[in-house]
Parts: sequence; C-alpha cells; structure tokens
Amino acid sequence: MRQRTIGDSTVGAIGLGAMPLSIEGRPDEQRAIATVHAALDAGVTLIDTADSYHWHAGERGHNELLVARALRSYRGDTSGVLVATKGGRGRPGDGSWTVTGTPEHLKRAAQDSARRLGGESLGLFQLHKPDLAVPWADSVGALRDLLDAGTIRAAGISNVTTGQIREAHTILGDGLVSVQNRYSPAVRGSEPELRLSERLGLAFLPWSPLGGITRSSLDGPPGPTSAGTAFHDIAAERGVSPQRVALAWLLARSPAVIPVPGASRPASIQDSAGAAEIELSEAEAARLDEVRAL
Repeated sequence: MRQRTIGDSTVGAIGLGAMPLSIEGRPDEQRAIATVHAALDAGVTLIDTADSYHWHAGERGHNELLVARALRSYRGDTSGVLVATKGGRGRPGDGSWTVTGTPEHLKRAAQDSARRLGGESLGLFQLHKPDLAVPWADSVGALRDLLDAGTIRAAGISNVTTGQIREAHTILGDGLVSVQNRYSPAVRGSEPELRLSERLGLAFLPWSPLGGITRSSLDGPPGPTSAGTAFHDIAAERGVSPQRVALAWLLARSPAVIPVPGASRPASIQDSAGAAEIELSEAEAARLDEVRAL
C-alpha cells in the first residue's frame, strides 16, 4: 500500500476506523477480529479507536480491548502498526455522548488506554473533542504533560478549529502530529483546517470520510457536477466502488490526508484499502472537486 506519515511514523495511506466494531449494531467478536485482520492483510497499519467506542454503559474501552485482542491473534507482523486512540468523550449507554476535557480526566484516560492496549505508552493519543467548559490551553496542556511523562509518544486533536490547531501547535510543538476532523465529499467545512495541517506538517485524518456517497444524499440540482452522479459515474468507468473513488479523491486532496473509513466486515475494509492504488486523472479530480458540498 502507498505510505504516508504521521509524525515520525510511516503508515498505510488508508487507515481503519474501528468504531463500528463496538457501537450499536456491532458484529460478533469473530467477525470484528476478522475485519481487523483483513485490514492488516490489505496493508492497513493505522487503526483508529477511542475509549468511548462502546455500546452499553460500563463498557468503556470495549473497542481498545477488541483491537488489542485482534493484534495479539494476528499471525503476521504487527510491529509497524500504529494504534491511535482518543480520550475526552464518554457514552452513558443511552446513545448520547458526553465531553470531559479536564486535565485530570485526560491523563487518567491515557493511562487507562495504554493499559488496555497492552503497551507502556501510546503511539498516538488524541483529544477527542474540545470541552467548552475547560480552557483549551488546559486540555492541551494535559497532552504536553503526557508527552513529557512518556505516557504518549505523539499527540493529536480532533473536531477543532484553525485557532485551536494553532494554539495546540504552540503548546505541543513537534509533539502534535495529527488533526482529525469530519471531512468527506459531502462535508467540506474543514477545508481550512486541512490546509493549515498541511502547512504545519500535521497529518489530517478525515473521520466519516465516506459520508454521503449515495446518490440520494449527495445529488444536488440537475447538472454535470451533481455529486452522486460524479462519484458513481467515475466508479462505473473504472469498475470499482464509489467508496473507493471517494477515498482516492480524499488522498488526492493533500499528501497530509490519511482517511480512516469505518468497517464492520472484512470485505468493506478490503475494498477501502484498494483506494490507495488509485491515481485519479486531473480531469477526474476536477469533476469531483466541483461537486456540491454541504
């Protein structure tokens, strides 16, 4: 697989978003582990998880433990796999999400995640979402303390603005390696954050990168730039899935981009991984760049 960088780590250009393996509607453990193994077989070496990726109350860390079991049971080499986890959000079990960005919570979350993932330190720990009740500098300062203590080797931030990226970069310096925001063919509001990440040398990890690839959700007013038509037509021309074309388009947006599509079946991540081998032509990229975005 084509490679990209996160800090001083080299990973496959397509990652695996492991959240669907643990939340509502999750597969049984056998299929979940088979999905992680299929990702590794396809050259995926970035696995994105979080302590809050679970379904029921009392399951904090479900996804991290699952990922750890999948890595232990894999028969190939996993020494090059980077597991990126997140802290700062919670799930009471009623379908809602909470945000807690106090330094105390983030430090404890990182320590607990390291224990669940079976290592002395975390390769990449991301602040899941800014807590409006806590000064941003205080939350990011906790990441600085974790870096200094060796609890984490690299830090990332998620769901952030350009101002928050700049402030975090000032506090963390080279310790900040990634930004994870929502970005897809349908939702491009984080274009400024993507471009800033590129200028600062940070990896940009789009979450929900396949959002809106269906014709019904993306088709705008009739015309040649209707998104559903563009992605589906190019996919048909190439004999691949629209999802693979969407991920190839994301990779073409910037060398900083490493999409982390979710998957709950081996076939899904195998298809997504194939996007790393697609090089869109200038004409194809232009067609996709012009589609209607929300």
